[in-house]
Amino acid sequence: MRHFMSTVVPMHPLMYSIRIPYGTERRLAVATEPGKANKRKRRKAVDLSKVGERNELRAQREPFWQRLRTGCFLGFRPSKRGGKGTWIARAYDEDAGRYHVKSLGDFGTLAGNEMFAAAKKEAEKLAELVEAGGEVRRKVETVADACREYLKTHPGKIAEGVFNRHIYSDAVAKVKLDKLRRHHLRDWRKRLEEAPAIVSRSRKGEVRTRNRAQSTVNRDMAPFRAALNKVLAPGAPNSEAAWQEALKPFENADQRRLLYLDKSERRTLLAHIADDARPFVRALCLLPLRPGAMAALVAGDYDKRTAELTIGKDKAGGKRRILLPTESAALFAQQAKGKLPAASMFMRANGKPWDRNSWGDAIENAAKAAKLPKGTTAYTLRHSTITDLVSAGLPLLTIAQISGTSAEMIERHYGHLASDAAVKALGELAL
Repeated sequence: MRHFMSTVVPMHPLMYSIRIPYGTERRLAVATEPGKANKRKRRKAVDLSKVGERNELRAQREPFWQRLRTGCFLGFRPSKRGGKGTWIARAYDEDAGRYHVKSLGDFGTLAGNEMFAAAKKEAEKLAELVEAGGEVRRKVETVADACREYLKTHPGKIAEGVFNRHIYSDAVAKVKLDKLRRHHLRDWRKRLEEAPAIVSRSRKGEVRTRNRAQSTVNRDMAPFRAALNKVLAPGAPNSEAAWQEALKPFENADQRRLLYLDKSERRTLLAHIADDARPFVRALCLLPLRPGAMAALVAGDYDKRTAELTIGKDKAGGKRRILLPTESAALFAQQAKGKLPAASMFMRANGKPWDRNSWGDAIENAAKAAKLPKGTTAYTLRHSTITDLVSAGLPLLTIAQISGTSAEMIERHYGHLASDAAVKALGELAL
């Protein structure tokens, strides 16, 4: 009966646990008592740096190990299916009295005589990390694992939503990271582009969709690309290893919003909006915030003493504060009056906060009753307020900070308005 020594190891990206046959470490270290002959029959040491010797190795569960230095080993497991095989690193943790084992993949993009050097470098990195007392992270093997690991360091509803809708339930989720190739992501991208984008849901539960725009595809790919970048190095260009090429964003996909409501049209919209929606929609007419950020505000976000509003939950991430003018301050003071700090700033008649489905229906119905242009949405109000601020000559950087976007985005979509204002100002210099 063969005895095994179970080695329990903390998890690491691309790591797995293995059972090392009892006595293997003695064979590797050639540990014998001084003065005594080693009676155990030795197996010929394998030089993994030589391609020829690696090719002659038989496929087996236990890797063929090569000692790099004390406590640091590099292993190679030949493929049973004629593949390139898998490299494994093993480093001894003296404090914990156990080994850390990490799968390094097949280094399939490298030539045979370059694989050993690359694998050796990664094994030594693992050993240095273990010896320095660094924390070895849990197992990250698949695409889904990479996405979950990304959310731990970059939490956010947008990335989480993309992963839930388009990754975890898709075939790409189960693909091993060391086997991920360009065609896997090309196929995934094609499925993403063909999937209809949900616009809203009616009160009756009817789902409203539209064809997925290139700008939407770009936004959905962004967190996925970031998650893979955390665990994978870019592959060689124009090869199947170049996974990053399949996630390249569409160029010039962000189109300028053209539907603009002037102040008179916005007043008309407010006159036809439902009573419970009027404060929320009026706030959208007074501040260039995203509808989602406005709906996420709570009573405690407004400081009546300083007339400051704190924007916490927004696509832009991070908190920012806005000093409100008199009319806006009065609206927020009225909405926050008598509410607990954690209560929603804007509530529907049923006591629930606004969401994109409920505010979408309210604005659509009011726009139809007021005979405003078709396609009027909550984002039309954001576009209209930003347009007014740019036309008024407010610095683009200030507008970007208030609205929670980048100055580059404001310049790209509204820069022409600033140019018009500059021409008008220069014209006034005429004698």
